[in-house]
Formats: sequence, C-alpha cells, structure tokens
Amino acid sequence: MRKASMHQLKIAAVLLCALSAGQVAAQATTPAAAPAAKPSSGFLPPASSSANVIDSIAVVVNDEVITKNEVAKRVESVVQRMRAANAQIPDQADLQRQVIESMIVERAQVQLAKEMGVRVDDAQLDRAIGGIAEQQKMNVQQLRDALEKEGTTFVAFREEIRNEMMLQRLRQHEVDNKVQVSDAEVDTFIAARKAAAAERVEMNLAQIRVRIPENASPEQIAARRARAEEIARQLRTGADFAKIAATYSDSGDALKGGEIGWLDAQRLPEAFARALAPLKPGQVTPIIKSATAFHILKLVDKRTPTEAAGEAVVQQTRARHILLKVTPTMTADDAKRKLVELKERLDNKAAKFEELARLFSNDGSASKGGDLGWLYPGDVVPEFENVMNDLKPGELSGVVETPYGFHLIEVLERKSDDKSKERERNAARQAIREQKVSEAAEEWARQVRDRAYVEFRDEQ
Repeated sequence: MRKASMHQLKIAAVLLCALSAGQVAAQATTPAAAPAAKPSSGFLPPASSSANVIDSIAVVVNDEVITKNEVAKRVESVVQRMRAANAQIPDQADLQRQVIESMIVERAQVQLAKEMGVRVDDAQLDRAIGGIAEQQKMNVQQLRDALEKEGTTFVAFREEIRNEMMLQRLRQHEVDNKVQVSDAEVDTFIAARKAAAAERVEMNLAQIRVRIPENASPEQIAARRARAEEIARQLRTGADFAKIAATYSDSGDALKGGEIGWLDAQRLPEAFARALAPLKPGQVTPIIKSATAFHILKLVDKRTPTEAAGEAVVQQTRARHILLKVTPTMTADDAKRKLVELKERLDNKAAKFEELARLFSNDGSASKGGDLGWLYPGDVVPEFENVMNDLKPGELSGVVETPYGFHLIEVLERKSDDKSKERERNAARQAIREQKVSEAAEEWARQVRDRAYVEFRDEQ
C-alpha cells in the first residue's frame, strides 16, 4: 500500500490533538466594525465549569445547536494542545470566539454531508479506529482506556472519527475531484522551476489572514484593512505572532498559531514570494492584499533543498499484492493462515493472482487485480519495499507484515527510468494540484459557512 493512502492514521493525529474536523478548512468570521475589535453580543463570556452549570445553547447552526458545555470542552482541549506545544494562549474570550467559529464550520459541513447522503457504516468506522489504535501502538481496548482516562468517552470519540471520515469524503466530492490541472499550467510551472533552479528555496511559513467578505463594499474593505493594520502594529511592538494568529486570524490554521509549514517558494503566489524574498527567519511581511483577504506572513525558517546523489537513474518496479488487514473479525493469525493458503493455491497453479486479489484483498487495488502500477523508491513502506526489491520478476513472496496488515507480493517487471519527463511532469502536476485544492477548499468552506443559518445566544 502506498504511503499517501495512510489517511485514517492522519485522522487520529488530528483528533488526538483535539482539533476539529472543521479546522482542515478555512474559518470565516463576521467583519469587525473597528480594527482588531473583539466580538461583542454574538459570543459568550468565559464559561464556568460545566460541572456546576446547567447546559444551555451557545449557537444555533441551521436546525442544530452547539451547547455551552460542548464549547467549554473544546476550549479545554485546544488549551491543552497549545500548552503541550509551549504556545502562548490567547485571552479566554478571543480563544472561545475562534473555537466557536471552528465548531460552526464543522457543524455546517457535517450537516451538508448528511444532506448529500454521505455515510460511514460501523464496519468502516471499526477499521478506521483499529488503524488509529495500531498507530498509537495499542489495541482498541487500550485506546478506549486512554481516551476515557483523559475524559473523552469512547462513544464521543467514535462519532468524531465518523464525522471526520464523512467530511473527508464530502471534501473529496465537492473540492478535490473538481480541481483540474492543465498541460499549459504544468509547462509554465516546469519552465519557471528550471529558470529559478539556482535560487530554489523552501520556506517554513506562518500566516495571519483577515478575510474580505464576498462582494464587500469599500467601507467593509477599509474596515478589514484597518483591522490588519492594527494587527501589524501589535506585531511591530513585539506581540507574539502565534498568539496574535490564534486571536485574530480568519484562517483554519489560526488555533495552530497560523502555522502553514514548509513550502517551495516557487509554489507561492507571486505577491507572497516577492514580500518574503528579502526577509530573514523570524521576520514578518508587510500587509499583502489578495482578492479574498489581507495577509501577514512570518518567515519561520528557510532552506535550500539538495538533490540526492545518484538520483539521475531510478529503478522502477511494477508489482501487485493481496492485502489482508487485521480487523475485529480477522486476527493476525487468521490473516497469515489465509495468505499461506492463497500462496499454496498460486504455487500449485490452482488460481490466478488477479482473481484472488479481487476476491480477498482489503486494498483499493483489489479491483485491478492487486496491481499497484509502476513504483518508485519510497512509494511504499520500507517493510514492503525491502521484500519487493529482493524478488525477481514473476516471483511470489511469502507472507509480509507491514503497518497496514499482511501481504503477498508479486513483482511483474522492472525498468530503469532515466529521470523521465513523465515523472517530472507528474511531480509538477501534483504540486500545482495541492495549491489549487488548498485554495478551493478554503473558498468552499467559506461558502458553506456563509450559507448556514447561524444564531448566537447570549444568555447571562
């Protein structure tokens, strides 16, 4: 199985850090009336301990409610994560405002997923939770005990996982599958990359984003710029960037201190790259205006990537496999016994590999007879790749264990790729696609949020 398909395990990393599913997409906040103004009537004052207060409604989102206790629990989770990361924590009211907005975005997207018939059945959910437990080096019962020790019920955790999987499928349908990359875009990207090859650099970035409403009036744009200017003033006087991002940024990464991570400078919008070019690590840009927001970027660090020695000629392997995963209904011993049985049938020519893969494999490649296509070094996990590299074309492996489960592997053919044009174009297409998906997901999330009926309750 390819590394890129380890999606269920990434879900766990998000949820165990107490970040909501809505935080994968951009948040959208109501424009402020004054620079860096703090919310007034719409948002709640710091909540008292939920153990001593009868639960009440914080926000109505379409036909569902978010309660004050739900908000208090989410705030507590975010605070724990920020403390673990040694990040400065915003004022209670500011943090609560960001958390509530995140929960609104999440709830609106979950509602849309249900309306569109997106479902995750219990068997799929059980497999996902099994994968989460495995990554944490636990069994499911140990994971359950650990969650409950931290104050999270297993029932609530299961529903978080279910919602996250629904949102992934919804986003794939609504955003990812609609993004197209043209050959002309690939040609332009490759030409620009070659022209700047000597100056190639990667940047570790953080951001603060002040959103401009759709069809904004000149007055609204001026108010948004004034807010951005007040934020810039606070940064110039020594305010902590991560704390200011968590307090004021209208982006989905706000509660992570605005952290974006490492990006190739050539993949940045031209205005961003131009503003970042003269900066040293630790410095921030002036205010940058785009069509949808005012941005302030921080250059956390930068580096010059180096090409690996001996990369000019690459060996590719075309392989296929049968994967059996460990599930509540199939133990590791059961999986190994079944694969031994299947191998005997293959060795005795009693069955064809592709037929058995379609019947028994738990991988997405099953419909293709287990065919994984042409693989480059690093495309699969080391446990799989090491065995595959030792096989000759036409040779079948024994039972191989990887983090995904147990495999039978067959190598079909090999070839040497002289750093082919196809690989270069595929890499360029993927880089362009990632940027376009990110931008499209942010815009889609804003539209879902704007279409939702939201009513804030301020019960003193």
